[in-house]
Amino acid sequence: MARIKQLSVNLINQIAAGEVIERPASVVKELVENSIDAGSSKIEIAVSNDCRNIRIADNGSGIHPDDIQLAFTKHATSKLSDENGLFNITTLGFRGEALASIISVAKVTCTTRTVDFDYGTKVEASDSVVKSSKVGCAIGTIMEVNDLFYNQPARLKFLKSPKTEFAYIQEYVNSLSLSHPEISFNLKNNNTDVINAPKCSNLLSRISDIYSPSVINELREVNKSDSFSHIKISGFVSLPSYTRSSKKSVYTFVNSRMVKCSVISKAIDIAYKNMLPSNRYPFVVINLEINPQDIDVNAHPTKREIRYKNPNQIFSFVQSAVAYALSANKINSDNNTPLNDNLVPFQKPKMPEFGMFDESHIPIEPVSPPKISSVSVEKNKKPLEFEQSNMELKFDTPSVMKQINVIGQLKNTFILVENDDNLEIIDQHIADERYIYEKLKSSKEIASQLLIVSDVLDVEPSDCELLINAKQNLLKFGYQIEKISDTQVIFKKIPQLLSHIKPKDILSELLVNLKNSPDTDIDTLEEKILITTSCKAAIKAGDKLTLWQMEEIVKKLRKTKNPYTCPHGRPISHFLPIKEIASFFDRNIK
Repeated sequence: MARIKQLSVNLINQIAAGEVIERPASVVKELVENSIDAGSSKIEIAVSNDCRNIRIADNGSGIHPDDIQLAFTKHATSKLSDENGLFNITTLGFRGEALASIISVAKVTCTTRTVDFDYGTKVEASDSVVKSSKVGCAIGTIMEVNDLFYNQPARLKFLKSPKTEFAYIQEYVNSLSLSHPEISFNLKNNNTDVINAPKCSNLLSRISDIYSPSVINELREVNKSDSFSHIKISGFVSLPSYTRSSKKSVYTFVNSRMVKCSVISKAIDIAYKNMLPSNRYPFVVINLEINPQDIDVNAHPTKREIRYKNPNQIFSFVQSAVAYALSANKINSDNNTPLNDNLVPFQKPKMPEFGMFDESHIPIEPVSPPKISSVSVEKNKKPLEFEQSNMELKFDTPSVMKQINVIGQLKNTFILVENDDNLEIIDQHIADERYIYEKLKSSKEIASQLLIVSDVLDVEPSDCELLINAKQNLLKFGYQIEKISDTQVIFKKIPQLLSHIKPKDILSELLVNLKNSPDTDIDTLEEKILITTSCKAAIKAGDKLTLWQMEEIVKKLRKTKNPYTCPHGRPISHFLPIKEIASFFDRNIK
């Protein structure tokens, strides 16, 4: 083995840069965070030369001329004074690694001035060598990073295309602008404006600037605080009917720091469970405010990961806040805007183990087979529809529900409801399915019917064993299955709601659920059984309904906790603005 020797300063910085400066977006992140920490109200970012040249200008406090050379040395920072401060971080930066890392892999020029001096300081640095001189300039700091990775050809090879690398930069500037709407952000790519977000007074305005004003109508406010634990969450989440193709539009911040946090991510996933279509994601911008002493942001050099003293408390707090925003804000029958009054407290959810969530759903196509030949209601049991003592929904509704004006049925599938400002189109099957699902989920006991005569059903030996092993779980939901032989079973009971469904069709769906649920994940199995039961029991597309039946479906939908999508994630209703309809016919309707 070769003799041990001390590495050069530049090589040490390059090794550190491998952790801190992964790509051009890392440079933008570190320098823009410095600009924010400096109290800037205006930040401009210009990118060129395939994202290898980056210029960031701000109007912040600047760097004192006596500190400028020290700022470019490793582990030099104004944001941390001793080891105690490491667990009380209130700034975005604190490690003192960024500038030393950047000048080891790029040619950097820094021009800066503080309010106390009538002149500024210009610093030129490359290969970890720093030279400074006096210069005239405005208050603030301009950082020019050129020829990124010029001395690391291997690192250049690992970069993606310029378009992809810029997309990373744009994504990060988007997130920073959302967490700091009070700051003006401008991002240019080859002298072309890509983001132009003037400072504004609230987050909604910033979302409108970054995305579009139409997004605002799809959002519901999250706002919850716990004075005892000194935690607060604020922001906006989208209705389940408004989804995105990826999780890139899920922005999570802790004390205005963008983080990748499994605790918060899983809390959001659970809050939206059974409300989103497969492979679709919500739009989320939320910020968790917490005592800095209750978190550790020093878990990774990029400062994107975070640890909590009490992760279960954070999970429950975030999950309940998001779920509350989605459940309490009902669609106003007048104009599809949320009702924010008379909010009911959200029940604390069952706490799952992290890493054990299964978000899969099994879409079930409705069928309409003939009725079973002979059934009887189990003794001492009332049909499910009339078990008000057990089945009454406890969800909050407006004290006075507006008159429901059903004007007809389209294709025996869609219910048309006239409101003051909209024509609401409701899928009758999906609406009924949502109501039944929530009734079943809130019920402690599901009414069953005894089958006096039922078909003997042929099954594979492995399926027979699967059914018998799940016998007790199935019984909880009104299904009683008995084994006749290794290849035959018979239903003794089925949920009263499914009395019109052939046993073989019920069995087929139960087997699908059992085969697609892990043996240890009872919650997932029970959830799938509930979804299957509610889908089978709901009014079908194609069923002709009376006016009274349509009104009842709409009334029940208005009482549900989540009146946006069915348990499979399909949207329940669609709104056509009356003004839009009138405009098509060149009419002006007030």
